[in-house]
Amino acid sequence: MPKPAVRVLWLGRLHYAELLGLQERWLRRMQAEPGTEALGAEAGALLLCEPAGPVYTAGLRGGLTPEETARLRALGAEVHATGRGGLATFHGPGQLLCHPVLDLRHLGLRLRTHVAALEACAVRLCELLGLRGVRARPPPYTGVWLGECKICAIGVRCGRHITSHGLALNCSTDLTWFEHIVPCGLVGTGVTSLSKELQRRVTVDEVMSPFLMAFEETYKCTLVSEDSLN
Repeated sequence: MPKPAVRVLWLGRLHYAELLGLQERWLRRMQAEPGTEALGAEAGALLLCEPAGPVYTAGLRGGLTPEETARLRALGAEVHATGRGGLATFHGPGQLLCHPVLDLRHLGLRLRTHVAALEACAVRLCELLGLRGVRARPPPYTGVWLGECKICAIGVRCGRHITSHGLALNCSTDLTWFEHIVPCGLVGTGVTSLSKELQRRVTVDEVMSPFLMAFEETYKCTLVSEDSLN
């Protein structure tokens, strides 16, 4: 049996609202398809970008009061409420955003194993770059950690077996933006980046190839380049 195919859309530097719009179009496209038998071997799409500017997002559990939202916007950042799990986090230049829009039935996954697979991808990427000691933590924690510092945040949504949102990996992110919130609502923990830990500048472009390799290995799929943004 052939491996399920996943389309890869590298969007470059993109405003977060544009990413959400594209994600919504892919969600409608996937939800409009008939059952798994008719879909064949295609499992969905992998939307990848680097945020064009600073943006704070809140999840289904909230995380930002109206006063905090106003304060963050005064710093020059966008603020968006999203449908993903979790609380507040930051996205910005120097960060890899990966939003898989996938029909989990094609991949033999459930929501919990999908989250674990995203964590495994980030851990594998760090290993490929020579960063050791990175790990996922048991629930209720999500994401990927080095000690008490999170290097990759994960927040997903799943409806009718189809996922959206995903992970945010700090490559060369300006970490001072995180100082204006309590990331993911976790008091007493910190954030870090590949650049900080490896003591050299690690760009989003550099991590793309090893990340896709890790994704293909972890999800046991075949990645196919997608030129069209539709």
